[in-house]
Amino acid sequence: METPRPRTLRRRTLVVGLTAALTLGATTATTVAAPDRAPAPAAPAAQVLLDWNEIAVATINGDARRYAAEQTVWYGFVSAAVYNAVVGIEGRYTPYQWDVRGPREASAEAAAAAAAHRVLLTYFPKSKARLDAAYTTSLKNVPDGQAEQLGVAYGRQAADRVVQLRVNDGRGAPVTFTQSPAPGVWRPTPPENAPFHLPWLAKTKPLVLDSAERFLPGAPPATNSRRYARDVAEVRVLGAKNSKVRTPRQTETARFFADVLPVQFQAGYRDHVKRHGLDLVDAARLFAAANTATADATITAWNAKYTYARWRPITAIRLADTDSNAMTTADPAWEPLLRTSADPDYVSGHSAATGAATTVLHRLTGGNIDFRISSAVTGTTRTYTKAADLNRDVNGSRLWGGVHFRTSGEAGDRLGQQVGTYTLDHSFRPVS
Repeated sequence: METPRPRTLRRRTLVVGLTAALTLGATTATTVAAPDRAPAPAAPAAQVLLDWNEIAVATINGDARRYAAEQTVWYGFVSAAVYNAVVGIEGRYTPYQWDVRGPREASAEAAAAAAAHRVLLTYFPKSKARLDAAYTTSLKNVPDGQAEQLGVAYGRQAADRVVQLRVNDGRGAPVTFTQSPAPGVWRPTPPENAPFHLPWLAKTKPLVLDSAERFLPGAPPATNSRRYARDVAEVRVLGAKNSKVRTPRQTETARFFADVLPVQFQAGYRDHVKRHGLDLVDAARLFAAANTATADATITAWNAKYTYARWRPITAIRLADTDSNAMTTADPAWEPLLRTSADPDYVSGHSAATGAATTVLHRLTGGNIDFRISSAVTGTTRTYTKAADLNRDVNGSRLWGGVHFRTSGEAGDRLGQQVGTYTLDHSFRPVS
């Protein structure tokens, strides 16, 4: 388990000219050395972070109704800003792509609320009424005075830094999928027959990775290979809408993870923080590391989808007589258990996001992730103590749902784990 250094070893500088340095939009601060101090009091409780994560979910998944893959990016932005607002005041961990420290006299709770509010309001201005009301409620829980004022100013500055980092990052860029339908190549799938959704996500700048190419997996098996034929045969039997082979447990697992995965994970993080009593600093680190890693894994997965453009099982099975593989046979009427998303098969975005999240959880907990996750689709809750078990079920859910080949889930899981490891190796580290 990663153990942070004592808070007494954190930065020993004070911000000079606080009012001027923390003016809205400021990007630099002047510092001078400060004398040694007595040990700082314990960090604040994490409730303000939990509250604003729920508000973020209500805004991103509710008001804006964003596609699940896109949601991962927004949660990454909010969590990174809140993390900087908190550790810039409380110390303990290194800030995310920023070197401006806040005044130790500032309220980290006010800073967290201000950062979350400002990021969400920047990107979701139509939710202003909801966000402003929540912000007013948050500040009522912070004593009025200089600490609150300094916290608010610093939190806004932390938010502005993240917004600045994401200017011209590729979100919403006019990226078009141009590959023509051919054996093995993705094309719109029934019943919606919608075009490739979010192609720009494949070209979006990652949050921590230096490039979406860093962990791009190798190509999927050729359509005339034995490995490909095994993939097709397996999903054809186990993922069929009325499969006679899929077990009740496998069917329930497929439906369980058919919920909005980023929303399931945000609730799981909140539950973990509450049950394990994490303070505001450690909670901010958990959310920031997990959400930025998940965002980068999703971006990398979309890059793979765009690069390799592998057709989905429903297309592969219905058009198996065109794949030049004597080991596959066509079934024009085949249907999967779950609805197929409007993006290519390779790799599974679910598996990539989960691999990243569980790798972070594994590192931060020392191995026993104790992660409780619920599904609005099935109305059930599961608890996972090992990352490998959660990864296995998510990978299986896409196969048993008939929407991904096994190879896609395995490759997605691997790249997600690579992204999660890289994230904690390069960011959100204990102060040395």
